[in-house]
Amino acid sequence: MIQQAIDFRDESEELYALLEPLKDEDFERVTQFKKWKINDVLTHLQMWNWAADLTLKDSAAFDDFLQQVASYVAKGSIRGFENEWIKGLKGRELLKEWHEFCLSMSDRYAAADPKARVKWAGPDMSVRSKITARLMETWAHGQEVYDLLGVKRVDKDRIKNIAMLGVNTFGWTFVCRGLEVPAKAPHVKLTAPSGETWEWNEPSEEDRVEGLASEFCQVVAQVRNIADTDLKMTGEVATRWMSMAQCFAGPPEEPPAPGTRFTKT
Repeated sequence: MIQQAIDFRDESEELYALLEPLKDEDFERVTQFKKWKINDVLTHLQMWNWAADLTLKDSAAFDDFLQQVASYVAKGSIRGFENEWIKGLKGRELLKEWHEFCLSMSDRYAAADPKARVKWAGPDMSVRSKITARLMETWAHGQEVYDLLGVKRVDKDRIKNIAMLGVNTFGWTFVCRGLEVPAKAPHVKLTAPSGETWEWNEPSEEDRVEGLASEFCQVVAQVRNIADTDLKMTGEVATRWMSMAQCFAGPPEEPPAPGTRFTKT
């Protein structure tokens, strides 16, 4: 059984518990992320969960879907495609469909071969990596909902998956910007939600990132500016990396401006 699939399910369940008490009109509230509404967040998560499930079951059908996306985006926008794809579903009905699909999808991924390869928008990836990416995106987009509703998130140690993804995409942060990748990745030392210490890369006092794992995940997923955290960077490479860290695929994205993403009170 793939643990990351269980972690994905549990993260989705926590987001569902946050959203379940809301009324239909509440899903039209605007978040701090690109003025997306909660409906937009769920639409985005639902469509790409569906796509991740499709590539697990039928790679040819996934290729066809990706062609549809590319054709639409060539003359429109990805948000426009997502809005057409969801066919008007919103509010509590959208919440119900997203939640039920998360549960069934997690079961299918949990039972799959973790090393099998699946297609995606970029290079093929392992089944384990694909469901880890879905966990990361659920967690990242969930943050704007927590922020909007004024709820302080209490992370669990399953965010280690996201922290590891952040560490593993050190090189990608530079590559996607057309920059030369530094020869050596900084040492990363983080305090987990449980208080455990997580460390990656060769120990170094000259080039390192240290602090709370939750804040590291916020930075690499670009839901917080580094200036709005207490992470400590030592060395030029660590400082450059954290100023633009990006653990997700696609074109380079800029982190939110300082002070623009926060939990409302």
